[in-house]
Amino acid sequence: MSVRIICDRVVKKYGEAVIIPDLSLEIKEGEFFTLLGPSGCGKTTLLRMIAGFNSIEGGTIKFNDSVINDLAPGKRNIGMVFQNYAIFPHMNVWKNVAFGLTNRNLPKDDIAKRVDKMLATVRIEQFKDRMPERLSGGQQQRVALARAIVIEPDVLLMDEPLSNLDAKLRVEMRNAIKEIQKTVNITTVYVTHDQEEAMAVSDRIAIMKDGVIQHIGTPKEIYKRPANMFVATFIGHSTILDGALKQTGSGPELSIGDYRVAMGTVPGFDGGETKVKVSVRPEEFYIGDDDAGLKGVITSSVLLGFYTENFIKLENGSFIKFIVDEKTGHREFNAGDRVTLKVYPEKINIFDETGAKSLSAPAGISK
Repeated sequence: MSVRIICDRVVKKYGEAVIIPDLSLEIKEGEFFTLLGPSGCGKTTLLRMIAGFNSIEGGTIKFNDSVINDLAPGKRNIGMVFQNYAIFPHMNVWKNVAFGLTNRNLPKDDIAKRVDKMLATVRIEQFKDRMPERLSGGQQQRVALARAIVIEPDVLLMDEPLSNLDAKLRVEMRNAIKEIQKTVNITTVYVTHDQEEAMAVSDRIAIMKDGVIQHIGTPKEIYKRPANMFVATFIGHSTILDGALKQTGSGPELSIGDYRVAMGTVPGFDGGETKVKVSVRPEEFYIGDDDAGLKGVITSSVLLGFYTENFIKLENGSFIKFIVDEKTGHREFNAGDRVTLKVYPEKINIFDETGAKSLSAPAGISK
């Protein structure tokens, strides 16, 4: 049975050091929810609080309507997958997966059926008699995942589970984890610092910084309309430009140096005139056919399969990156070529001068 997880004004301290000052969120039943952020942001600390490995100095954590603050980890019915897998080296695959069920004193026939089914689910039934030392990293990770899920936990917790794998295997395993999670439909809380990994597996993501949630949303929402400049620069690549926004007779107009862009609508702009920060992703630039735009010189280009990354030094001295999709038929650029870039106004993001607030996102964006 999956559960909702509700964190209400949760506080974590170590002595006088406040790691998580005041955190609230709700994770839906059966959801794949990822805590994402740089090292030291508090994501693993929060995961360990949900698991019961860390104390809670304030607020409450609930599974459905039951407060679990003081409930021992062994009574929370959680499955845990650690960064180092933590499988038993003296047991073969089958016994590793059966361990939690054996400890619960289930009938042997029931244990056998559940273990065999789980081995098939994670696709390692052919390795059931192997010892861990004879398994690859990906196979060991599948054993750890099977052992966590076979006990039929209410919540599956995963702490940087792919960080010890090479790049190709990480992609393979993240796809496998997502598929398995949907098959068993367990509420899953996943911790990672890898943005691409989080975007690939998550139903929703909470981006954290200094123990504070900056934005909660689907991968698409976070990428397209980040809540602040930290989120915009942490997820994917963004060029940050200084600009000004003012109200004209035909609507908001954005100025970036001498470049003027009619914005149509900016939900968080109240009129008048104000300095802003502008976030533009590489695919949100395009080559202009006149002199109105951001002028610069190509410094280098890198072909990456179906698209090319172009690096430009603007006249003001700043560097930006934009990409050209090979399907569009744009000409190739060489170092030294002069170009004029424009932006797609409906795609770029505008923040207040501090970068703390999005003016482009709809009112009520989840933070």
